[in-house]
Amino acid sequence: MDKHVVVGAGPVGSAVAQQLVERGAEVVVVTRSGTAVPGTTAVAADASNAARLSEICAGARAIYNCINPPYDQWQETWPPMAQALLAAAESSGAVLVTTASLYPYGPVDGPMTQGMPDSATGHKAKVRARMTADAMEAHRAGRLHAVEVRGSDYLGGNSYMEATITPAFRKGRTAYVPADLDAPHTFTNVQDMARTLIAAAYDPSSWGKVWHAPSVAPSTMRELATIAAAQLGAKPKVRSMPYAAVWIGGVFNPFIKEMRETQYQFRGPYVMDSSAAQEHFGITPTPLEDSVRLDLAHTAQRA
Repeated sequence: MDKHVVVGAGPVGSAVAQQLVERGAEVVVVTRSGTAVPGTTAVAADASNAARLSEICAGARAIYNCINPPYDQWQETWPPMAQALLAAAESSGAVLVTTASLYPYGPVDGPMTQGMPDSATGHKAKVRARMTADAMEAHRAGRLHAVEVRGSDYLGGNSYMEATITPAFRKGRTAYVPADLDAPHTFTNVQDMARTLIAAAYDPSSWGKVWHAPSVAPSTMRELATIAAAQLGAKPKVRSMPYAAVWIGGVFNPFIKEMRETQYQFRGPYVMDSSAAQEHFGITPTPLEDSVRLDLAHTAQRA
């Protein structure tokens, strides 16, 4: 049977696993706690244990890195897991398909396009850029096969909207968002990300490259809030939270402190061009209204 190993069972990992099951594949989901995804085999393992991960991935067609470690622990947790994933891909012959963000680009002028250099200087971004460089270097050396798909802020799980807008709207309150409400911003549907990861796994011509997940034209936080409010039957009451509030919040909360580094993503235009992937993989991104609906459904399940 066509075996695939998905490491991580957050919104993207679960979506990848579910879509693979629908294709009739044998799917193994690896998490530290052994989280179950319907139709898959759940395995509890430490993703930084290279020997154990290599054992699990034996005979696999693809390994999907869908891990989402704590935001404030990237520097400590990512390097050993990244090396373990490389070792598992090399020993098994499976293609390593990595879920990634736009962090490595850092602040840019104009839309982010495929092939741009990873020029970020922030510590979290540099960790992810190093992972990309190591995987692509190993691919070019013929040690393994690797491909990476980068997406912008998600809709459909673990989203910025879920963290800042939805809880307030459900309670009839004003949402305070640490962002410029009218700056254009690209959002990526988690199901579209999953579709692209799977398409890349099956397409050797896509390997050795970094792709941008098909995503709709940019919108603004105000537009997103208006759509969400309409679907919830609420009033779109939203206000911008100044950067100073984020800085002060970081004094007391390590998660918020990490947000200081990436505030540029929400204080000005943050636009990703995904036209190359749309054309190559033939994937049409989900309309924004449907993505918001998916996101609201995800938060309802967690409520």
